[in-house]
Amino acid sequence: MKISNATPVYAVDEKNLVPVSEHLRQMTDIPPSRMFLINKSLKTYLEKNPGAKIFDASQGDGGASLPGTPKALLERAFQLQLEHGTAYDMPFGTDAYRKSVVEQYWKLDPATGWGPANVLGTAGGRDALVKAYQAMLALGHGRQGDAIIVSRVPWISYNWGPYGIGANVLWAPGDPANGWAYSAEAIQECVKFTGQSGRKVAGLIITNPDNPTGLTTSTEKMVSLAKSALEAGVAFVLFDWMYHYVTDEQPNDLNSFLKFFTPEERKRLMFLDGITKSLGGSNIRNCHLIADESVIKFIVARASHTVMPTFFSLAVAMAAYEMGYTEAARPIVEPTNASRVALQQLLAGSGMQHILGKGYYAFINVGEFIQARGWADSEPLGQYLAENFGVAVVPGAFFSPFGNDWIRFSYATPAERTQGAWERLVAGLNSLKG
Repeated sequence: MKISNATPVYAVDEKNLVPVSEHLRQMTDIPPSRMFLINKSLKTYLEKNPGAKIFDASQGDGGASLPGTPKALLERAFQLQLEHGTAYDMPFGTDAYRKSVVEQYWKLDPATGWGPANVLGTAGGRDALVKAYQAMLALGHGRQGDAIIVSRVPWISYNWGPYGIGANVLWAPGDPANGWAYSAEAIQECVKFTGQSGRKVAGLIITNPDNPTGLTTSTEKMVSLAKSALEAGVAFVLFDWMYHYVTDEQPNDLNSFLKFFTPEERKRLMFLDGITKSLGGSNIRNCHLIADESVIKFIVARASHTVMPTFFSLAVAMAAYEMGYTEAARPIVEPTNASRVALQQLLAGSGMQHILGKGYYAFINVGEFIQARGWADSEPLGQYLAENFGVAVVPGAFFSPFGNDWIRFSYATPAERTQGAWERLVAGLNSLKG
């Protein structure tokens, strides 16, 4: 049928049009992340105490608090960029990057059935997560409004990233005495709960080590949780392993991990990893997502119209994988591990309830000090400590109401600075009881 050029035409067939919904006007406003602002209050302390030492135990940014990505890797990445040129790449990155992730980083066994086609390069972790959420909704139950399960006290962007693209975030049941750890029963309860409002669960996020709590989950437990979720009808399980190299134990092994799952189950698994934490590459913005080839193809098609990774970010990762990642990450991992040992001793002697697994963070219950001051939660504590004691931490209230009595303390610094930050923290807390 011929259509006049004077007639408006939809870009897709009428049967494929997005249905009209008023849900956008009903959504709550998404607040900007205060994670990037909390340490700004340290300037007030410096104005009062010129030349004094300050301690930033708020963000886990090895590019700021530790040496960051080694210069040799940046120089190697620049050389790769010169050789590669500046033309467009594919939405997944490059074939060389995919091959490097599979062969040099994960050393994936071809017997797993996964290879370069299962790899997607992204512009950092948030980019990878948003693309994963979109795939979960579309390929899971094919609907907006379904749920993404996160922990009781999740990383702040887990709350708003899914919500911004049409998923409802559900805080799973959990006991603070156990670090709000997931359980099979909690996951089943989440599925039952969403069903009461006609919703289903598009995805479950398992972060190990966890942010903000630092909680560490064993391989056996992660496998058990994932299988419970899949059996309960959760469409996808995403493992966020961004912190798994920052440990005094062995990093996660994708080869052995995949063997616990059948080929059919693997189609519903996603794995996220990158150089942000273990290489101190926060501002390089490199991450990769590994998933079933059908999931990657779905994301790649959409990424070709939205966000694609820069080659330089891919090149930094390739340079690190080429060197051997254990060696490349040593300038971040070793001081963080030493700092963790020092903090463990300090926490043990403090008598304060805390969670200290691996990764970058300790989660500390400071409820008694908050109550002594008459505050409702830990939010004002962050500004108080920074402005008056020169130490920045993240209020647990930023993550969810269940973290109201807690703070996140980053120990991704040299041990002596962690010691100094701890001393300032204790002094500040004790002042609230004065």
